Order: sequence, then structure tokens, then C-alpha cells
Amino acid sequence: MSRRLLVAALLLAVPQMAAAADADLVALKELYRRPLSIPFSGHTEYSPQLAMLGKMLFFDPRLSGAQNIACASCHNPSFGWEVPVAGAVGAQNTALGRQAPTVLNAAWSNHLFWDGRAPTLEDQAAGPIGAAAEMNGDFATISTRLGEVPEYKQWFVTLFPKDGISQASVTTAIATYERTVVTGWSSFDRWVDGDEAAISDSAKRGFALFNADANCASCHTGWNFTDGLFHDIGLPGEDIGRAKLDPNDPFANQAFKTPSLRNVMYRAPFMHDGSLPDMRAVIAHYEADFPVRDSISPNLIKVSLSDAQEDDLLAFLATLTADEAAVPTPILPTK
Repeated sequence: MSRRLLVAALLLAVPQMAAAADADLVALKELYRRPLSIPFSGHTEYSPQLAMLGKMLFFDPRLSGAQNIACASCHNPSFGWEVPVAGAVGAQNTALGRQAPTVLNAAWSNHLFWDGRAPTLEDQAAGPIGAAAEMNGDFATISTRLGEVPEYKQWFVTLFPKDGISQASVTTAIATYERTVVTGWSSFDRWVDGDEAAISDSAKRGFALFNADANCASCHTGWNFTDGLFHDIGLPGEDIGRAKLDPNDPFANQAFKTPSLRNVMYRAPFMHDGSLPDMRAVIAHYEADFPVRDSISPNLIKVSLSDAQEDDLLAFLATLTADEAAVPTPILPTK
């Protein structure tokens, strides 16, 4: 049965259909059940020591040219592993053209960055570090710099006995840590697991809207609420997005990767350019007229929701935010 038919059954109020509707709700919820392990297969084997080294490097400004900015400067745990500004700020206070995408649940992604140009987290880690406008780092200098710190030197000798400190070992450590950055269980997950009291009736109505009339689930699919694909959703601007990598795809122009909605309430402003300040503005975008251009995603339809329905949808989206524990900043080694 299709998703829309499932939701149609959910919304039936006829008493004799209640049992069928309950069964359909169970099936719909299963589409969003969380995995129980992180996919390290095909990558460097996980170890707590390697992840801890990666965490130190993630928070260490010594990976930048001027030693004044770290990965965590743009991927801040307090803001859903993003930063609360429309565009990230790079080296020498350089304003960047896109918002920093979240690191959350990146272990499940095969296309990193808004345009998907990096196939792995290892490739992704190397990009901002070496980019002049971002961290402006040089891996030869970084390797020398880290090698002058006895504790780092020992970490790399132990974990990378063949390679020592190098671009590959630095990015491998960071990527291993980033794969452990996973959203915690939320009230929505507890509801999927069978706790009917975990979310409100308003949020349950919002879940039905999300999968039907609001059309959100056409792109925000699965437990991480993203199809991992690229869509032109009608935002203004000159950034061609995915088309730079895939110029022959007529739908790639101004298309950007569907973001996860996990912990979304921590992550304003929204969209690749940070142009929408809050979630009500996001809903309003999908209720407005879209520009006429050939690349507009075929998944996109204009929606129309009442104020009460918007409230229900927002109540549902709030259930995707986990009860987060604080992320302790690592103690960085010194010379």
C-alpha cells in the first residue's frame, strides 16, 4: 500500500475501519524505525581511541592556517552541529556562501556537502581544512605542527604505525569521530517503539500531515528524514548547486541535498543559504508560488495548511529533537 493510502486509512473516522487504520499506522511508523548500529563497514574499523583522537582534532584550531578556527567552529554541538547564522564564517572572517550543514547522522550519507561533492566523510573532512576561504590549512604544515606535540605524536604512532601523521591519518580520525555523532532517541522514536503517550495528539496529527497533505515525506524519508538526494525547491539565488557536478541532469540546477530533520529545532536558520529564519517560514515557502524553471523538483507541490494544521506539523517536528546530553569539549594536548 502506498504512503498516501496508508495515511488516508489513518484519517478515517469510521469505527469499523479502526482496526485496519491501526495496522496501517504500525506499517507507516515502521518506515521511520531507527537502526541500532552505526555503519562502519567499508571504512576504517571503529575504536574508541581512534574516535577520541578524531574528536580532539575536530575541536583543535591547530588544523587551520591561522590556528584560530576548528571544525567545531562551524559545526557546533550546541546548535545541532551547525551555527545559527545564514552563512558560515571561514578563515580571516570570510563569509561563506552556504550554511554549514549538520554533522549529525552523517555516517548514513553517501553524498556530503550541500552539493554532494564528497562521497565519504574522509573526503569531506579534507575539504574545509584545505579550503582557503574556510580553514585555510595546509596538511604538510598541520602534520609538522601536530608532530611537535608529544601527546599527538604518541597517538598517531600508536594508531597509525605505518603512516604516522598525514592527511590520510588526520582525516581518517576525524571521519571516525564524525560517524559517532548520532542523534539520541527522541520522543518520536519512543512513540515508534510503542509508547503511545510519548507524543501529543497534535504531534500525531502532524505526523499524518507530514506523510500526506503537507507533502514533506516526498523528500524527507526514512528514520533520518532525508532521501539523500538533490532537489531544486524554488529558492532564489545564483548558486547552481548540484549542477556544478552533474551538469547534464536537467533537475540538478539550483538543487541541493535534502537535509535531515533530526534535531531540526536546534538548527535555524534553514536551507542551504540560511535564508529562512524559522520553521514557520519554511512552511510558508512551500505554501507560496514557486518560480517557473525547468529544474524545479518533480517532488515539489504547493501545499495549503490551516493555522491549526501548521501547529500540528510543528508539534510533530519538535518530537524529532532528542533529549540531548551535553557534548564535553575535549582537553587538547599541549607541547
